[in-house]
Amino acid sequence: MTDKYTHDVIEGIAAPIPIANLDTDQIMPKQFLRGIGKAGLSSGLLWDLRFHGDGSPREAFVLNRAAYAGTRILVADANFGCGSSREHAVWGLQEYGIQAVIAPSFGEIFYSNAMNNRLLAVMLPEADVHALLGAAAAAEAPLQLQIDVRRLEVRSPLDTHAFVLSDRHRTMFLEGLDLIGASLAHRSAIQAFAQRHWADKPWTHDVARRTKARLDLFNSTLETNQ
Repeated sequence: MTDKYTHDVIEGIAAPIPIANLDTDQIMPKQFLRGIGKAGLSSGLLWDLRFHGDGSPREAFVLNRAAYAGTRILVADANFGCGSSREHAVWGLQEYGIQAVIAPSFGEIFYSNAMNNRLLAVMLPEADVHALLGAAAAAEAPLQLQIDVRRLEVRSPLDTHAFVLSDRHRTMFLEGLDLIGASLAHRSAIQAFAQRHWADKPWTHDVARRTKARLDLFNSTLETNQ
């Protein structure tokens, strides 16, 4: 297989990270949360696992090995992404080039953040994941995986594994949409609902602008009378 990504298929090098309960503090440590943008977050990804305290790389860690350059998929252990709700953990994985994570289970908030940002979170039975982790550890070359979102299958040299996605998430991936894009697909229905709502309750229309205008007038009157 070669590295490949379409709306239907993600395939390429799969890096094993056999650490249960790997939380978002470890995925993206707090010192890298200084901004709200995504640029540069890849440098902080899994910092304490990738680097020593002096900043030098831990050569034994999988993502620091030359053979795993260009990794597109992580195979992780149970409860991946537990801990705090920081969306930066998802952004950092994506900025690094990770397009999918396979694990037996995920932290609930991390799973939602991942799927809403189009980082594919695939849940497989624990025995299947541990088989993939074992195969990756035993292989002389990096394990290559193919994740077919249309067929809901993970294909490896060992076997083909079925997984489940909600209809909403599957459609988002197949159509190349994040949560905002999926919402905007219903723009006409949203606008029609808003028009009906304002026609029925006209006092709710443009409340923020009208409230600000009243406050501005009030403050102007105060200044004039001082």
